[in-house]
Amino acid sequence: MKTPATRELFAVAAPGLEAIVAAELRTLGIEGRVEQGGVAWSGDDASLSRAVLHLRTASRVLVRVARFRARGFPELERHAGRVDWSGFVARSDAVALRVTSRKSRLYHEGAIAERLLRVMGAAAVPVDEEDASAHVQQFVVRFLRDECVISADAAGPLHRRGYRQQVGKAPLRETLAAAMLHAIGCTDVPLLDPMCGSGTIVIEAALLARRIPPALANDGQRPRASRMLRWSDFDHAAWDAAVADARRAMLAHVPVPVIGSDRDAGAIAAARANAERAGVQDDIAFEQRAISDARVPEGVGALVTNPPYGVRVGDTGELRDLYAALGNLARRRLPGWQVAVLCADRRLCAQMRLPLQPAFATRNGGLAVELMQGRVPASSSREPPLE
Repeated sequence: MKTPATRELFAVAAPGLEAIVAAELRTLGIEGRVEQGGVAWSGDDASLSRAVLHLRTASRVLVRVARFRARGFPELERHAGRVDWSGFVARSDAVALRVTSRKSRLYHEGAIAERLLRVMGAAAVPVDEEDASAHVQQFVVRFLRDECVISADAAGPLHRRGYRQQVGKAPLRETLAAAMLHAIGCTDVPLLDPMCGSGTIVIEAALLARRIPPALANDGQRPRASRMLRWSDFDHAAWDAAVADARRAMLAHVPVPVIGSDRDAGAIAAARANAERAGVQDDIAFEQRAISDARVPEGVGALVTNPPYGVRVGDTGELRDLYAALGNLARRRLPGWQVAVLCADRRLCAQMRLPLQPAFATRNGGLAVELMQGRVPASSSREPPLE
């Protein structure tokens, strides 16, 4: 098949992160249109390749396959039958469908999926098994007011970098950790996470500082398998060129200190293992320390962390002291530093006694959270760094 000159593309964003994804796309030379749930743009396979390779904050990248109106199943099958599905699905492939329908005559999502699978002539797998094999192509099908839009997932869930095989009690998605870093704009200053858990924030910070794309976040910097590479009309030269350009831009080491500490020895062991799988084990200093004993690097930097929320891990009353200790660390030893804390309860964040303002609101693990950020007053008296 001939490679299309342009495709209709869409970067899916978690609620509240659309503007951050749009800003990240601009750094890739892509001007998109912010919509509810993500960012849309038209681009060739070079543009698609850059997005899949480099996007750190988006959840998925979709390619529009078809758009049509259908108020009955015969219409649905007739329009779907005009699509050349062989460009996206080979004979040996299975298909996973995510179907939603709102305010439409065709409202039974299971029946819609059944008709589409019949037209495609493909075997179906449950959506939660979509990543078990590279031979599974996911399509996102959305009905709204009788208009059907079908999109092909180009690379699968982008938050699954592959390095995080050991997690803590309340893990933070890699894409949300990256969004925290992008929101505060501190990518070239020392960074500290004194409650690092399994290390997601500091690992994402090291990858960002070294300019390692998330699709190359492994010890051998091999490209992550992307479903679009199996499409019959995909321009493989565009992907190869994007990977080569990315490798040339990568740095050998982080240019600034990145420190992750936690009082739990098991968390530190998990963080080290995850960093090794990401290929940045030598770029991060992991240490078992209490918050009050955290080692602070020289210079002015950023404290970025995801403390317990008091919902699933810990108790709200008991957490007040933890947030107060975090605030004490910032006020006494980090004057002038940027602070960013993912927070589910502003009353807990208030215990830090810092001038924090919301940067964005989203959800983490089904919970409503805000990134509260601000700068520690420079008048704070700094204690000598711990060695």
